[in-house]
Amino acid sequence: MEIDMTKGNPSRIILKFFIPLFIGDLLQQFYSIIDAIVIGKFVGTDAFAAVGSSSAVTVFITSILLGLAMGASAIFSQLYGGGQYDELKKTISIALIFLFSVSVLITVVTSFFLPQIIALYQMPEKTAVYAADYLKYVFYGFIFVGMYNAFAFLLRSFGDSKTPLYFLIASCISNLILDLIFVVVFHMGTAGAAIATLLTQGFAAIGCGFYTIKRMQFLNFKREDLIFSKSAFNKIATFSVLTALQQSISSFGMMLIQGLVNTFGSTVMAAFAACSKIDSVANAPLQDLGNSFSTYTAQNEGAGETKRIREGFHATSRIIIILSAVISIVAFIFAPNLITLFVNKNATEVIAVGVGYLRIVSIFYVLLGFIVMFYGFFRGLVAIKISILMTIVSQGLRVLLAYSLAPVRGFSGVCWAIVVGWFLSDLLGFYMYKKVMLQKKAS
Repeated sequence: MEIDMTKGNPSRIILKFFIPLFIGDLLQQFYSIIDAIVIGKFVGTDAFAAVGSSSAVTVFITSILLGLAMGASAIFSQLYGGGQYDELKKTISIALIFLFSVSVLITVVTSFFLPQIIALYQMPEKTAVYAADYLKYVFYGFIFVGMYNAFAFLLRSFGDSKTPLYFLIASCISNLILDLIFVVVFHMGTAGAAIATLLTQGFAAIGCGFYTIKRMQFLNFKREDLIFSKSAFNKIATFSVLTALQQSISSFGMMLIQGLVNTFGSTVMAAFAACSKIDSVANAPLQDLGNSFSTYTAQNEGAGETKRIREGFHATSRIIIILSAVISIVAFIFAPNLITLFVNKNATEVIAVGVGYLRIVSIFYVLLGFIVMFYGFFRGLVAIKISILMTIVSQGLRVLLAYSLAPVRGFSGVCWAIVVGWFLSDLLGFYMYKKVMLQKKAS
């Protein structure tokens, strides 16, 4: 069901769109989390550390595909909100071909350069073997990741955040079942977990694709709508690539931090791997609020409703403050319990390091919440260059501080570097928000 975000109470509309989006994103996080839990419990700490460290590169590549789909979605939302259906149809056909082609290219390139990618991580030999077995099949799945996000974000641009959720529920359940069969029953190790993920991602992508094509019948596509338009392609390619750049800069920063973490040894690697999974789940609702606000902003920008954009900004800010406070309290109090979801209880050193990380970073989740809200705002206005600038500030300072503080403060220096990067990025985001809204008021 589509949601028209240009009418009605902003808080209710954003929350109505956000809830299915959050549940779906949470389930998508469970692909890697289920893999990590099953591997950590049934294969061993070395295998778990390998998969956890490998997640940095998979998140990096996924962020590119996600960014491409998010960028296209913002344009879809503006055209849909403005009722420009003829232009929307041309844009959709070009965008889907473009996104599919890039997904195929990334799948081929990452699979070909797998040995070189593994070498970049400087892992111990045993850990590297586990990582290679895992990544080989995960890389094959990038084509499905690209396909699923292309169709899912297309549906979301119309205000439909529920349908992608249904496909994720089915694929997540399938992933759990196949993980247990391949890893526990057939003893296929990290490769078994990756194959399970590959198969279930394929199901979600193909199923969501068929549904989306059928659902778009309301646009009444005709042959002339499928003709190539240079202007539409340039707009889609430029904004999608810039959005992907913004997403990949963030993930690349985490890859550099992961490389620093790996120098502390397998204990810290395992702790950081567990905490990264917890961070992903804890931050999912904040990320999804940012994406919800992006769709809201784009539709209202297309409809020329500047006042509603400001009202949505204030509504989203209130939701972020409340939600991040709840998440922070849970993560801080239950830090030991959360770590033991991924490692055995007798891994006391890993648990201690992980708890130390969570009890520093989790207090400041609200800072991340505001960052993703600013990202959503600028993406909805198709002002992605500002988001890129914010990301460079956040990630650049984070990496610089991490490498500067680690020799003095050890692993805790890495934790504090993450927090400081969030804070400085928020300052820049608020300044640019005020500047943009003043320009809109004057125009």
